[in-house]
Amino acid sequence: MSRVWFAQPLETVALWWRISRRDGVALGFTTHDRDLWFAGLVHRAAPGMVPSAIRRSAGFEADSAEVEGALSHDSIAGADLAAGRYDGAVVQVGMVDWQTLETQPLYQGTIGAISEESGRFSAQLQSRKADLARDGIPRTSPACRAAFCGPECGLSAARFTREAVLGSADAAANSVTLSGLSGLASYEGGTLRWFDGPHAGDAMGILAVVAGTGLVLDRPLAADLQPGLRVAVREGCDHRLTTCAARFGNVINFRGEPHLPGNDLIARYPPPQQ
Repeated sequence: MSRVWFAQPLETVALWWRISRRDGVALGFTTHDRDLWFAGLVHRAAPGMVPSAIRRSAGFEADSAEVEGALSHDSIAGADLAAGRYDGAVVQVGMVDWQTLETQPLYQGTIGAISEESGRFSAQLQSRKADLARDGIPRTSPACRAAFCGPECGLSAARFTREAVLGSADAAANSVTLSGLSGLASYEGGTLRWFDGPHAGDAMGILAVVAGTGLVLDRPLAADLQPGLRVAVREGCDHRLTTCAARFGNVINFRGEPHLPGNDLIARYPPPQQ
């Protein structure tokens, strides 16, 4: 029999929420004055963090919710928010009886826009209903729309991923040099994932190759990166048909229409009569 919440004059109820980041880190918090263990996770006491009003409806409009609080808890730092570690994270909000540890989920969504002001953060949550507002029909494009080594691409990510060791890092130029890696030109547009150091678990995009020896990354680097840190680097793809055919031999999975006439053909004037 399911419990009827708030049926008694005095209830031992607290709110809880948990955050599951895309890098596998799971964090739990509660408004109770002590830590609570349930559902396989310790929910840390964080009275300064509160979810605002949660709106749920039976219609197709997206449900809305928001979580805000002070950047005082060790688990949530401003640097992590700025680095994008919480972008797209799954958030669950619910109630818990802090005596019996019975729980009742109230809301589940993903983190959307995050703002920070005067040492406090505010995160907009998006429910699964937000997927209904997205256009599920792919548009035509001359370039391939599939993510490299993704499900539509069909290529093996392990085939184009190599492990390397950090040689040096330039935080000002946001670039790194790696040892044990050859053919750097093929990694432009790819990704670099850190195994060690302050960025452990983070994935960064490779914007450019510098002089054939360094890689420029798309996210700020820590100033204390030491040589010898291990990374995994995946090659990039420019999503052109010629690259897909000559370099990868994967034209059968090309998701683009490079030979389809565009709007410029419609607006083109006819040639003058001779």
